[in-house]
Amino acid sequence: RQISLKFTNQITFTTFHTWIIYMILYKLFLDFLRIFRVVSANIKKSTNLENFGKGANRGGVLGSRVVLPEDYVPNDKEEFMNEMQLEYFRQKLLNWKYDLLDEANDTKDTLSAEGLQRPDIADRAQVESDASIQLRTRDRERKLISKIDAALRRIDLKTYGYCEETGDPIGLGRLEARPIASLSVDAQERHEKMEKVHKDD
Repeated sequence: RQISLKFTNQITFTTFHTWIIYMILYKLFLDFLRIFRVVSANIKKSTNLENFGKGANRGGVLGSRVVLPEDYVPNDKEEFMNEMQLEYFRQKLLNWKYDLLDEANDTKDTLSAEGLQRPDIADRAQVESDASIQLRTRDRERKLISKIDAALRRIDLKTYGYCEETGDPIGLGRLEARPIASLSVDAQERHEKMEKVHKDD
């Protein structure tokens, strides 16, 4: 009977030991999978950025086959919104979007790493205030990314660079300063005046 009990305990210990090993292996597998995804994403991003720096195709919603010279800058002597200019602004918009996404990821990592719990009330209030400011900033940037995506769609539709209200060219200068612009300066001023009138009413 003692031998049987000892044998049963040995089986139980072995089963438990095997279960622990399985759990460790499973955790190692999950960690490996997470690291693999992070490394793959970083490699893909690095490759894309390297290609972008060389003037390679950056593509928008539908993509493009145009390859720009490294020193290309649109000018008024060209046909307005030709293929080169469209690709130039496509790349400008995508770079802007990637920068905003990187900042959003940095904010998420920072908030996750720091947390909001602090033993001191003053420290906790400051951390919460800083986090609130960062989140409001990221929310504005999220809306900005939506406008960037809309501008990329206009590039694919070949309507980019033209005022959505009048159909007139917006102008290279305004597009350089604000690539997401969808209205000419005159149309934008009219909209702002109308908004002010409605606000005053």
